[in-house]
Amino acid sequence: MIPTIAQDQVDRIVHNYHHNPFEVLGPHLVSQQDGETTWAIRAYLPTASAAWVIFPEERLELPMESVQHPHFFECTITRHEISNYQLRIKEGDRERVMYDPYAFRSPLVTDFDIHLFGEGNHHRVYEKLGAHLTEIDGVSGVYFAVWAPNARNVSVLGDFNHWDGRKHQMRKMDGGIWDLFIPGVKEGDPYKFEIKNWEGHIYEKSDPYGFQQEVRPKTASIVANLDRYQWNDSAWMDRRRHQSPTEQPVSVYEVHLGSWLHGNFSIPGTHYDGTPADPVPVAELKPGARFLTYKELADQLIPYVKELGFTHIELLPVAEHPFDGSWGYQVIGYYAATSRYGSPQDLMYFIDQCHQNDIGVIVDWVPGHFPKDGHGLANFDGTHLYEHSDPRKGEHKEWGTLIFNYGRNEVRNFLVSNALFWFDKYHIDGIRVDAVASMLYLDYCRKDGEWVTNQYGGRENIEAADFLRQTNHLLFSYYPGSLSIAEESTAWPMVSWPTYVGGLGFNLKWNMGWMHDILDYFSMDPWFRQFHQNNVTFSIWYAFSENFMLALSHDEIVHGKSNMLGKVPGDEWQKFANLRCLYAYMFTHPGKKTLFMSMEFGQWSEWNVWGDLEWHLLQYEPHQKLKQFLSDLNTLYRTEPCLYSQDCRQEGFEWIDCSDSNHSVVSFLRWNKDYQDFVLVVCNFTPQPHSHYRVGVPKLGFYREIMNSDARKYDGSNMGNLGGKWAEEWWFHNRPYSIDLCLPPLGVLVLKLDRAATAEADVEGDL
Repeated sequence: MIPTIAQDQVDRIVHNYHHNPFEVLGPHLVSQQDGETTWAIRAYLPTASAAWVIFPEERLELPMESVQHPHFFECTITRHEISNYQLRIKEGDRERVMYDPYAFRSPLVTDFDIHLFGEGNHHRVYEKLGAHLTEIDGVSGVYFAVWAPNARNVSVLGDFNHWDGRKHQMRKMDGGIWDLFIPGVKEGDPYKFEIKNWEGHIYEKSDPYGFQQEVRPKTASIVANLDRYQWNDSAWMDRRRHQSPTEQPVSVYEVHLGSWLHGNFSIPGTHYDGTPADPVPVAELKPGARFLTYKELADQLIPYVKELGFTHIELLPVAEHPFDGSWGYQVIGYYAATSRYGSPQDLMYFIDQCHQNDIGVIVDWVPGHFPKDGHGLANFDGTHLYEHSDPRKGEHKEWGTLIFNYGRNEVRNFLVSNALFWFDKYHIDGIRVDAVASMLYLDYCRKDGEWVTNQYGGRENIEAADFLRQTNHLLFSYYPGSLSIAEESTAWPMVSWPTYVGGLGFNLKWNMGWMHDILDYFSMDPWFRQFHQNNVTFSIWYAFSENFMLALSHDEIVHGKSNMLGKVPGDEWQKFANLRCLYAYMFTHPGKKTLFMSMEFGQWSEWNVWGDLEWHLLQYEPHQKLKQFLSDLNTLYRTEPCLYSQDCRQEGFEWIDCSDSNHSVVSFLRWNKDYQDFVLVVCNFTPQPHSHYRVGVPKLGFYREIMNSDARKYDGSNMGNLGGKWAEEWWFHNRPYSIDLCLPPLGVLVLKLDRAATAEADVEGDL
């Protein structure tokens, strides 16, 4: 047979460095003469000894001949067109039939997709890049596409080709995107990309846009279908769309799914649809222990959080990560929900069940850095593609991670679309963006000489700030009513201000200043607190400069910092009283709330990512009653609009007295939006009770005690005001009325004007 292709073209295919194998392989028009069209069908089959072309509809089979290489096969045929042919391949004693990938020539990534991606504006690029189950010309398979502009060659690897990079070589398109449709690949098949650089070095990479990955220590991506789950949360989603989170109660239970509670192998796990789920053992856990599945967590975590009264669950990163001990903050698979706890549909089931129980879901998102693992984004196509090439900008030496190049459009697009992806495919309600300060400052954790300035000579990372603005602007455009929360620890201005006035566009920012001040204050012996009243009051000076969230997070109970009970002084009774006092002040202070798991019942030891929480403590009364107190505190917070509707407005807060440092007492009002309703809060931060403590109030009437952190049912000393007190016409604190209170030790009182009792007394002439 006379070859219809040049030897050098064959060699480029055989040696796996052809940029466009479609130019050589598959069907090609050879000649048209006298109304007859001659086609050549070519295939490179590295493990085949013989091959045939089959036209199944015609029951026609043609032998292929080796040309110019023992494993390069070709046959010619005269017909009007070539479609739906198959290859029969003999490999040793085995034969198989398959569709030819190179017969499917039309890419699913369009020129418009490439244009949008190149300018950083393809908001759903995850629908084009990655691995997508599809059907072309009636043939089912998977369309693969990956961005690797500096690669010499890219191939798809998998069980379907025995992980042989010669068999499924990809085509390079404009913009550095490589693509290939492989018939017969199905959901659940593992795969990777084999990337060869210009020096001939080969990298096996998991898919940056892959929707699922194997459980560590395996590293392959898995073909997944995220569109087959049937959601049942339309009522929740519609309600969210019409709400403003800053005017709603937001009380968040922060959870690390891998250490909230563990199961053992005697408890069978199931997927959301009832099919068995393989339990994932972890060597560092106690013998026989395993992670709970998403479905088991739905059955156990959701009722627990609902009982506690939290409005949201915040999940430490659930994007795929290789090391359990990183808590999820060193992400490899940004588009893949971790397989430790089940399938993507299992996580969807968990979130769906949260919504059906009126609980929102916030996911920690980590766009600030990524690990150096060989199968990940680092040195992806043999060059510094996702990261900066200059280590002064591209590496976090303290964390051993790499920093995204936010100035590169395609990298920024990868991250922006990733944020939108979790809202789109998983129906999450918010993101908590990790380590924002590390993104915003070029000299973050760097010594002199280890960083470079921006174009204006400053330390601000302008490209990172622009990226955050773009992300938040698009997030709230597509998903109104959602949350975007910044963990930002510096004085960067307008973090939670809208992008159209120059802000970063978040709608909440963690109040790190309040957290440090209040923990320092409560760690002091109560006698010394009189000298540090500023720790309690200073936060109000800036409380309305941003939309703040008060957070006591996982970072505060690790690395020798002690858990909450260990931070506060005194004997056991005083420790629990201090903790109730702290929580009550937190929930009545302006700002949304976040508490990390274990804080609700007073765990003694630090959080250990390898162990369960100390659930056995709930057999003891002080821990039970602390848990009950937090549940009641959440109920009070959710049912009193005064405590949440004006969290972000100066008009919602008013000091009565913040200067009584001698007694370590503060008192203040929280106002509703109509300025007609309010609650009075009085905090005594010492173990010394105070009888006949007078507090000025704005209106005359009966003030009902709606919360007393020292009540007997919380294991307190039960000092209080017998349900409430009547105000008197006694000018005090620059107000025409005042009430005479009994302040319990280490206690917080919340009182509310009882309008019904007041009106009745007014009718009877008692006022």
